[in-house]
Amino acid sequence: MLRRLYDWTMDLASRKNAVWALCAVAFVESSVFPIPPDILLIPMVLAARDRAWRYAAMCTIASVLGGMLGYAIGAGLYESVGRPILEFYGYAAKFSDFTARYNEYGGWIVFIAGVTPFPYKVITIASGVTELDLTTFTGASVLARGLRFFVVAALLYFFGPPIRDFIEKRLGLMFAVFCVLLVGGFILLKVVA
Repeated sequence: MLRRLYDWTMDLASRKNAVWALCAVAFVESSVFPIPPDILLIPMVLAARDRAWRYAAMCTIASVLGGMLGYAIGAGLYESVGRPILEFYGYAAKFSDFTARYNEYGGWIVFIAGVTPFPYKVITIASGVTELDLTTFTGASVLARGLRFFVVAALLYFFGPPIRDFIEKRLGLMFAVFCVLLVGGFILLKVVA
């Protein structure tokens, strides 16, 4: 079954409309969706290495736009939901302190979340809640997401066939490692949050 799913994903990745699926996943992953766009980016680049830079660019643009949606969600929900709850429990002053500290390092926080497996959507929403400067947020997002997706594209562009052979020979192991990393990321999020 895993082999059929892999073959299906590789086939999907080589189709002309795959870029729109990649953009959609990158967009929603930055604000609400738990699955990273790398799941489509990697097979798409492996299937068509000559389009690696285009795919990385489109993934970056869609991800940053999705991050702006996450920012808007954080900003909009805070006023209608977050603030009343904080005031009810008497935490409004503590949240103001948190906001000041978050915004002091906000650019770095956004950058680090944008290049690591840490769920970027958490930071996009938190940035909206704390009203991180939108220019800082956008700049850090462009740099981080661009770095992440272009590094993935570059590695696959330059080392594609050996990586593809490695993945295909060890498909079960690669799937297990991916699942462990995915579950581990959610557990880490629960522990940190």
